[in-house]
Amino acid sequence: MIVRSISDIAPVEWGNGTSHRLLTETDGMGFTVCETLVRKGTSSALQYRRHLEACYCISGSGEVVTTDGARFKITEGTIYALDKNDAHHLVASDYEDLRLISVFSPALRGDEKHTLSPDGFSQY
Repeated sequence: MIVRSISDIAPVEWGNGTSHRLLTETDGMGFTVCETLVRKGTSSALQYRRHLEACYCISGSGEVVTTDGARFKITEGTIYALDKNDAHHLVASDYEDLRLISVFSPALRGDEKHTLSPDGFSQY
């Protein structure tokens, strides 16, 4: 059995927020669970080429924007899943942080960080 508190885990600074990686590859579960903070007023161009990701919003608001411009509002109680390794923009609202529970499959090592730039989508 694995029992862990978020207060026991150092957050990983990923560019426009932080991620507490609660379960990682070394735990042997085959998936990762994170609590992710996206700082208010930020937009992050992201794509996971080796992982599928689902995110459940636990507080705050923002939106996910697809590469073809479709916009999906994210508020508390909303889940979105990147089931095709979708490139996307994750945008936090201008007035509040966005907090998500993120699940990755396969599992992350736990030390991954984004390289955010205006030239393309950050990948890992």
